[in-house]
Formats: sequence, C-alpha cells, structure tokens
Amino acid sequence: MSTTLIPAFTASRHDLSFGGIVRSEWAKLLSIPSTWWTYAVLVVLTVGITTQMSASTNFTWLEGGLTQPGMQAAGVNAVIISTDLNVLVVSVLGVLVIAGEYSTGMIRSTFTAVPRRVPALLAKFLVLALVTFVVSALAVAIAIPISVSILAGNGIDIRLNDPDYWRGMIGSVGYLVSIALIAFGIGAIARNVVGGITMALGVVLVIPIGLGLVSGASQPLIWLQNLSLLLPFNLGRALNTHPGYADFASPGLPLPHPEGLWILEPWQGALGLVAWVMVLLTTAIVLVKRRDA
Repeated sequence: MSTTLIPAFTASRHDLSFGGIVRSEWAKLLSIPSTWWTYAVLVVLTVGITTQMSASTNFTWLEGGLTQPGMQAAGVNAVIISTDLNVLVVSVLGVLVIAGEYSTGMIRSTFTAVPRRVPALLAKFLVLALVTFVVSALAVAIAIPISVSILAGNGIDIRLNDPDYWRGMIGSVGYLVSIALIAFGIGAIARNVVGGITMALGVVLVIPIGLGLVSGASQPLIWLQNLSLLLPFNLGRALNTHPGYADFASPGLPLPHPEGLWILEPWQGALGLVAWVMVLLTTAIVLVKRRDA
C-alpha cells in the first residue's frame, strides 16, 4: 500500500472544533485510494473464506450427527475464521493512518492546523474506528446468509435466535476494530511505517503463535500459556468463540484443558482488548504532546 498519496486535508483554522477536525480526518482517510482497496480486501476475504469454510464443513460422517450447540459453533467458526487473515489487513491500515503522515511529513501540516495535537490524534482514532466498524459489519452481514445457506445444504442447521451466535458475529467485528486501534496506537508511538507494521504484526500475530508453540511443547508451561491468553489474538478468541465449540472441534470428546490453565469469558476478552487500546492510545497521547512533529 502506498503512503505517498496523502492529500493535504487539514482542519481549517476557522473550524478548530472537534467536529470540524473529525470531518477533516474523515475526508482525508476516504480520499486515499489505498483505504478503499484495503477495506475491499477485508470484505472479499471475509466473504470468500466464509464461503469456502462453509462449503467444506460437513458432519454427515459423524454417527448420530452433530449436537445443536456444535452446529451453532460451526456456523460462528465459518464466519469468524476470516479474522485470522483480516487482522493483517487492519493492522497495516491502522499503522498507515498515523505513521504514513509522519513518513511523508504531512503530519506537520496537520499539527500546524491543530496546534494542540491531541484532538487531531483522537479524530484519526475515531474515524478509523468508525469506518473499520462499518466495513467489518457490512462484510459479516454479507457473509452470514451465505454461510447459513451453504451449511444448511450440508445438513448443519443454524438457528438465528441463538444469542451466542450473534455475540460471536458482533465480537468478530469488535475484534477487528480493536486490532486496527491497537495498530494505530503502535503506529503513533513508532512514527515509522515499516517499524510500526513490524511491531503491530508482532504483537497481534507473531508473538501469540510463538508463545503457543513454546508453551505447547512436550512439557507444557502453564504460566506461559496463561500469559499468551492476555495477548490480543487470544483475547479476540475468547470474545467471539461459541460455547458449543468443544462439540464442533472434537465431537463426542472433551477438549483437553490442563490443570491451572485459565478460561477467559467473552466479557474478559472484550475488557482485555479495551485495555490494550487504552494503554497504547494513552501512551501515544503523552508522546505526541512531548515530541516534535
């Protein structure tokens, strides 16, 4: 994605209200072609992966069939599995929204127009959150009927009156928004596109996978597994996983759960993601007030 096509939209000195700054940042974000391409990729990945996953999910081989909670979990999994790739998309975008301006020098114009700086940072934060939420919700809304229809053809009946099903759908959207904002905070702290993207992908994807491999060795390190649960990747899993996941993942068999390993509730996953966002945003606010542009 290019970081050189950032037009000079800044808040007018005659409209330094927070609403005016938000409108300026809204126009800036949506005027960049790479923004549209990035969100288009998010929608295509969501719908495409959901379609493929739904088509390949079939339990006709299972004697007695899958339990209803297992079916509901299969329906959730078919849609939210796309988030494992979409986190890459929103991570890159989140960093570029702020670090791209530092790389091109456009941030000087922004802070000249908004000398107090913090309102400009918060406006970027809110615009990124809103647009990511709308696009992610749209992608999920398109994917759900496709998934339900295909799964029904495979003998998996998804009941849309299940609140946990919708919690998983909404949770997947909230997870992507949180990752975009976490990446934004990292980008504001790093002030460098390459460094910011590297750090964001490390926190969001590389470190959780690495800890999972190390802690799942021949002698599992429970404390390390518990530590990994506090990373955004696993907090997102706690937020959007359906309670019937055990029936779906291992029909007729309980999922292994070593003694002492934490089990995060959805609300704990949501709270953990909010904590990540707030800590990084607060750090970015402190630094943006102290540093030179």
